[in-house]
Amino acid sequence: MISDSDVVKLILGFKLRYLRLSKKISYQQLSAETGLSVSYLNDIEKGKKYPKPDKLTSLARVFDLEYDELVSTRTDKRLQPVIELLNSGFFKVFPLNEFGISLEKLIDVFSTSPDRFGAFISTILKMIRSYQIEKEDFFRIALRSYQDMHDNYFPELEAAASQLRTEKGLPSRQPVTYDALADILQKDYDVTIDRVGLSKNKRLRNFRSYYQPAKKVLYLNEGLSEGQELFILCKEIGFHYLKITERPMETLLNKEASFDKLLGNFKASYFAAALIMDAVELVKDIELISRATEWSPDLIGKLLSKYQVTPETLLQRFTNILPHHFGLNDLFFIRLGSTDDLIRYNITKELHLSQLHQPYHTELGEHLCHRWMSISAIKSIKNLKQDYLIDSQISEYWGTNKSYFCITVANSDGNFGEQAGSITLGMLMNEKLRGTFNFMKDPALKKKVVNTTCERCSLADCDNRVAPPRYIEEQNHQAQLEAELGKL
Repeated sequence: MISDSDVVKLILGFKLRYLRLSKKISYQQLSAETGLSVSYLNDIEKGKKYPKPDKLTSLARVFDLEYDELVSTRTDKRLQPVIELLNSGFFKVFPLNEFGISLEKLIDVFSTSPDRFGAFISTILKMIRSYQIEKEDFFRIALRSYQDMHDNYFPELEAAASQLRTEKGLPSRQPVTYDALADILQKDYDVTIDRVGLSKNKRLRNFRSYYQPAKKVLYLNEGLSEGQELFILCKEIGFHYLKITERPMETLLNKEASFDKLLGNFKASYFAAALIMDAVELVKDIELISRATEWSPDLIGKLLSKYQVTPETLLQRFTNILPHHFGLNDLFFIRLGSTDDLIRYNITKELHLSQLHQPYHTELGEHLCHRWMSISAIKSIKNLKQDYLIDSQISEYWGTNKSYFCITVANSDGNFGEQAGSITLGMLMNEKLRGTFNFMKDPALKKKVVNTTCERCSLADCDNRVAPPRYIEEQNHQAQLEAELGKL
């Protein structure tokens, strides 16, 4: 994170480096003309020092500039996009160090070729404005990229969860209990649990929980499942055990959440899942599943019962374990929500490892393909009197040679403003996957051709289509026009 004063230093350093390089002046030459040492000039360009007015006047004179021109945040048109980015506040809230990026090196790259990088940054900024992408959306995308960089496996969080389990004598083969977790919160962190206060306020019915730090009270709303309660308690323990200070207090994250809060929330959530489902034990469970010669929903159902977790917690935990322990890192995880009419579906959470898989969230307002199990399972559970529906499908992506084995768990209408939804874990069909799970040879596995959205699908006579192939029609129309022009 950088401060306002840091930004001012960086802008001056960026401008000075650009001016020096464009006029082909060496550090030694600039030092001789200004009386400033080479090391001091180097520190200015790196954004480490901000000279006093007399020294700035000397620098401005060398480049035939007025003092105000040199220190102004307005500059050459070619540099302005980079200046706007530095001045936007983005680097104040985005931790480049988490991605192994040095702002100093970034500025160095920008200043060596400002024309190209300025045009590139300008293009990105215009796209962000055109698609109304908020900084919070960018932070969430950045967090997913951070997870992808690490194959969504974090040894330090696994170790922390294992250490706490050992310290408190928590079981790894049986579900952790509410009483044991509440006891840890009370004795170790002086946190009490209130199951009444949040439920009384109808305006707060969409919040599953809220932590009041001044009172050290964790409020739980009514209507939570056992799995939801256990996860919330484990997550609260995670915030304290990991000493995470930048954190959300509520389960429904504020739209203005910073990247640090998103990262803190992710770490506590990861810790919670690892505390509930020990990695060593879950690896054994997945190995047992891998030996099955036929697919059955019970393979997943038994794990939901064993650990007393929600489907989202279980399948998301799979995205930690499968890449690291089984080498299956070509996978995706999506959470889907629906409208009451079951026409519109929206991806409310997603993770793609190794590459951008299908389907994925867009801001284009198009209709997601209804042939995916993620959607068909939601439609099916509407007609069933059960909490969950577990199903699977090999989704063959139209027009490509890619197929995904998808495990989907759909849930009926829930509390907290939720509509019917589904959780899907999709794994790219390749030799590694086929060699890991014996049931991939099961001829009874369902297969279906799928696409991304109806608007971009050329599949003819699709019974699941809910919107015309507008994008395909536009492409065909353009091709026809070009063909007619070619006849002239």
